[in-house]
Amino acid sequence: MNVKRLSRISLAVAAALTVGQAFAATRGGQMVFGRYADSLFLDPVLNDANLDIWILTNLYDTLLQPTNDGKGVQPGLASSYTTAKDGKSMVLTLRPGLKFADGSALTAGDVKWSLDRARNPEAGAWNSSLASISSITASGNKVTLNLKQPDPTLPAALATFNAAIMPQKLFTAAPGKNDAEKAKAFADKPIGSGPFVLSEWKRGSYMVMKRNPYYWKKGDDGKALPYLDSVRFEIIPDDNTRILKLQAGELQLAEFIPLSRVAELKADSRINMTLFPSTKVNSILMNNRPKLNDGTENPLSDPNVRQALNYAANKDALIQVVTYGTGKPMKSYMSSTTPLFDAKQPGFPYDLAKAKALMAASKYKNGFELTVLATSGSADDLALLTALQQMWGAIGVKLKIEQLDAATKTARYRANDFQMRTAAWTNDINDPSQITTYYAVFDNIESVHTGFKSAEIDKLFAQSQQELNAAKRAAQYQQIQSLYLKAAPIVYLYETPYPVAMSKKVKGFFQIPLGNNLFASAYLEK
Repeated sequence: MNVKRLSRISLAVAAALTVGQAFAATRGGQMVFGRYADSLFLDPVLNDANLDIWILTNLYDTLLQPTNDGKGVQPGLASSYTTAKDGKSMVLTLRPGLKFADGSALTAGDVKWSLDRARNPEAGAWNSSLASISSITASGNKVTLNLKQPDPTLPAALATFNAAIMPQKLFTAAPGKNDAEKAKAFADKPIGSGPFVLSEWKRGSYMVMKRNPYYWKKGDDGKALPYLDSVRFEIIPDDNTRILKLQAGELQLAEFIPLSRVAELKADSRINMTLFPSTKVNSILMNNRPKLNDGTENPLSDPNVRQALNYAANKDALIQVVTYGTGKPMKSYMSSTTPLFDAKQPGFPYDLAKAKALMAASKYKNGFELTVLATSGSADDLALLTALQQMWGAIGVKLKIEQLDAATKTARYRANDFQMRTAAWTNDINDPSQITTYYAVFDNIESVHTGFKSAEIDKLFAQSQQELNAAKRAAQYQQIQSLYLKAAPIVYLYETPYPVAMSKKVKGFFQIPLGNNLFASAYLEK
């Protein structure tokens, strides 16, 4: 068997994480975090909402964990793993003395039960991430995963929220006739092995997580993390109110700061306005089909037209208008923080002459009208699309904006009843397979309902899903990204960060590119 030891966080990221920790971190105290909305359901398996996912990491632990730079995995409940030469089995070694937050032992049996539940085809939207597992055996501190085929995505899948390890005895003892009912009951007072445990929750108002005294990871002082006694989440939907409360000292952190306020808060000496790198990509999805749902001819079926629209969109100008200078141009359909992102991808730099030449080479050289679906009430959508009206007008394209409420816009999208629509994406797993399955593989959801289909991409993707050689898999993804770029099924816009405003007293907090908020190493400087 080939031993594959887990790599540690890069020195650069480690340095970023320990800013202010050159001296001993302060222990104790409560950190108050202003959230724009409350969590809904704290079960890791039957879940797909970021409001929950980004908090779950603090309550539940996984065998492996995402690295803070978003590029790989690091040890979690498992200290190491080995993969068979043929790639068809994996053995994970658990750390000694692991416990859940109630003090009960975390065993290999809990691991087997948790992963069996997570991979059940009837359990949640994420069971497919563990679909390569055919069976699991547990013995002592070893867990063996027997696989149907080699799976290079499995380490990242084991570091994803739905693969959290739960206490079998406590879950099965929860009231309820079936798994869904038990999950609902258990999730109201969840017990995991993460750095914190839920202690109080007034829905829609606040949530308190207190320190888990049995957490396995050690801090810089050699004692068990976390440093904080507790974290309190105050639910404050209004952006301005969150900022005012932060400035008044009632909060120590506030999330989702409007990008229009970033420069102002950077200039505030009391606040550390931080832009954490994210996996968020903003684009416009184009219907690539020859005809629209109403039977009318669709100019977006012509790759020349799709490329022309991309070249005519001035990303640098849009970044200033919409993101107030905080974004950066998309170069691939995946973010630059996604593993196997190809840094050599050129994207579509602004080139009006090239856009005009591509339009002239199409059968729509005299121009045409397009309709784009926007979210009503979204200032960002309106600013973006108003700017694009002018930019695309220069190549003879008239853009009509149709504003819809979020539910109607989503329903129209799912019915393929659109020509263009604004869109954004964030990853949930530290692997490029997730976004590729959605954006570039037709058989999933018709390539995010664009209708784009490439037999070559489908073949490369299928190969990449079983390719264990890292260099070969990177080459496959380089080809996929190049082929997708040439076809231009979407309008490439920009990547945007996670804007979090913090008191200068806050140290060690981190939001990783997947969006998870990490409080285990956070503390309040005296």
